[in-house]
Amino acid sequence: MPSKQAVDLAMDMGFDLVEVAPDADPPVCRILDYKKFIYEKKKKEKEAKKKQHTVSLKELRFRPHTDDHDYNFKVKHAREFITSGNKVKATVQFRGRDIIYSDKGKELLERFAEDLEDISKVESKPTLEGKRMFLIVAPK
Repeated sequence: MPSKQAVDLAMDMGFDLVEVAPDADPPVCRILDYKKFIYEKKKKEKEAKKKQHTVSLKELRFRPHTDDHDYNFKVKHAREFITSGNKVKATVQFRGRDIIYSDKGKELLERFAEDLEDISKVESKPTLEGKRMFLIVAPK
């Protein structure tokens, strides 16, 4: 129907003419209460937002000479992060001349990935950027 006729019909009924699908050919409009339409739309968006889970990236830092107790403690924290649905970024920080121990850092990160293999998968292999080597693991 012509738009002028649709507007007149909506006015007679005491409602608004609302364009629902502007991309359609021809555009689709409805006669309804606009305030109620907006209220229901916001309510649906809020409900959808409640159900979504955002994945965040948690970071754990190591040094090339990290002791076993400290390592195990951080692995325990990583398990908690992964089971709650977050990704974990394990970083080995090299300071000063520690960079000559980059092979130890790589071994540490590979051991970390191996220890968490049952609940996670490796998203990125150990890579060295400047004085940091990192690995990212995500939940399975």
